[in-house]
Amino acid sequence: MREPEPLQQVDRTYVRYKGKKLSYFAGCDYFRLAWHPQVQRAAIDGLKKYGLSVSASRLTTGNHKVFVEVEKALTKFFDVPAALLVSNGYNTNAIVAQALRENVFHVLIDEKAHVSLHDAARQFGCPVIPFAHRNPEDVKRKLPGKTWKKLIRNPSNHMVLLTDGMFAHDGVIAPLDQYIKVLPKNAVVLVDDAHAAGVLGRTGKGTLEQTGVARTRIIQTITLSKAFGAYGGAILCERALREKMVQKSPMFAGSTPAPLPLVNAAIAGIGILGRDKSLRRRLCQNVQFVKSALAPHHPTIVDSPAPIVTLVLASSEQAAATCKRLIAHNVFPSFIQYPGGPPNGYFRFVISSEHTRDQLFDLVCALCEGES
Repeated sequence: MREPEPLQQVDRTYVRYKGKKLSYFAGCDYFRLAWHPQVQRAAIDGLKKYGLSVSASRLTTGNHKVFVEVEKALTKFFDVPAALLVSNGYNTNAIVAQALRENVFHVLIDEKAHVSLHDAARQFGCPVIPFAHRNPEDVKRKLPGKTWKKLIRNPSNHMVLLTDGMFAHDGVIAPLDQYIKVLPKNAVVLVDDAHAAGVLGRTGKGTLEQTGVARTRIIQTITLSKAFGAYGGAILCERALREKMVQKSPMFAGSTPAPLPLVNAAIAGIGILGRDKSLRRRLCQNVQFVKSALAPHHPTIVDSPAPIVTLVLASSEQAAATCKRLIAHNVFPSFIQYPGGPPNGYFRFVISSEHTRDQLFDLVCALCEGES
């Protein structure tokens, strides 16, 4: 991967690129809450009231009241017993692994899981077995054998399955309901729901709500930097696990929390997304418009409610021609290379609730022009 050139974001849905103002279908600010006046005002107010940082671990002198407030807001939004705010979304999965590793004897992980989950898997210190992408039957085949029957007699021993909720590279959704059916009763599913939290489900509770599974055996990790427009990570779980993470995770104990103004902004973002139902409604309408228009021309685009459109082209020549067409239609050509995605790169377009119909039409025209 190469470091890309800097981009100047303009307003909520544009960037300035090589002297041109182009529609921006990239990033992960699905509702553009990072630009929302109330969220920005909350950040400014937080800076004035609290300063930039506690500059200390939450377990020493850095457990600020604003951290408690955002955790309360998260428990209410997601209807979950407890939440633990941590420094960033990437670290959430490792903190869970550090807390559970004493009693985990077997780990299964989706082969296309986010790199943060693969990093976390190593923290368990036990066999880590990859399974075929979104394949419950392969999960079933890779359950531990006779050893498992002996270990399972101890109710404190667990096996853990690790998966993204909504996969960021193409927007496919993990079949959580099917995993729950094939896993043993005391297995735990760790779901990295960074891209689905606030986006999927009738009320935005993420992949769990989208697939209709109960929280009983699921740990949900999220970020505040995508749907909620701010920064920081959080783990949604039972109270007992929250206490265990506080006591047993060196990563949690030794890290400085997210900056105070951004946590204050996250509280505002959570509140807006909880109150304003039109945001998810507009997002769904925009996603449906784009995917329906593109489907006849690009049948490989994933048909899911995810606001992600991925296009993999056969050659570098096709990719270059597509870049030119996008710029001609005043759309930024978001061609990326990212771990877990196609090795030669791909176009990844992210639809937001705030894109206008004209912007969506420009994107569709650029991607359909010249296609049979």
